[in-house]
Amino acid sequence: MSEQIDTGTEQLLGRVEDGVAVLTINRPEARNAMTGEWMGALRRLVPALGIDPQVGCVVLTGAGRAFCAGGDVKGMAGRGGGDRSGPVLGLEERIRALRADQAAVTGAIYELGKPVIAAIPGPAAGAGLSLALSCDMRFMAESAFITTAFRNVGFSGDYGGSWFLTKLVGTAKARELYYLSDRVEAKECERLGIANRVVPDAALEAETLKVAKHIAAGPTIAQGYMKENLNRAVEHGLRVCLDMEADRMLRSGLTEDHREAVKAFVEKRTPTFKGR
Repeated sequence: MSEQIDTGTEQLLGRVEDGVAVLTINRPEARNAMTGEWMGALRRLVPALGIDPQVGCVVLTGAGRAFCAGGDVKGMAGRGGGDRSGPVLGLEERIRALRADQAAVTGAIYELGKPVIAAIPGPAAGAGLSLALSCDMRFMAESAFITTAFRNVGFSGDYGGSWFLTKLVGTAKARELYYLSDRVEAKECERLGIANRVVPDAALEAETLKVAKHIAAGPTIAQGYMKENLNRAVEHGLRVCLDMEADRMLRSGLTEDHREAVKAFVEKRTPTFKGR
């Protein structure tokens, strides 16, 4: 049984199913290209999901045959510039606005205290790719592909894609993907470590939900600490990670979930976690 999430717009659909919040970008006619409307809804929802005790995992996907094509290039052409939406602003104001938007979208997804899985049914391009890369894991349909795309529209890139991609594939490959903007098929994404799993197109939703529900049924406090530890491993040196692990290890040992897991182990049964 699922419960609908009121996102405030038809461009972003949401539901909670067995502890998993599923957010679907819903502009299939435009390959789910970015708009201020659904991006604004996503900005509002991400922090709310982070503190919702009924949600243990988040899935982000796109309707139809695409994940997200990135910025609306046709809209850019109509406005005569790169601003995706909103009033015409000066350069400094536009820079400040984009910095804030990036922090509130891909930055917030990366730092969310719960695992986030991107289910990619089709193209993830430009800032849409950055959105997928900000998630903890990426499941791709066999027919899906990615491309940085920015060179093709004369942009350098935004929403953290250069950082996320460098951490995943290394600096040389990330540079190649940015400079050439090649189309990278799902199987190659899996080989490079960009995709965690590649599944038949028809099985993408079911396979993603299966894993997401397994995560959501886990010890959510400990999993939040895991994500913090893993993020710090990317961002800092060993000593900082050791300090963080020591703190989070002892804190998770104080939870009811930990006590239940130990008891279940002794009793040779599956633990029932409650997020406490």
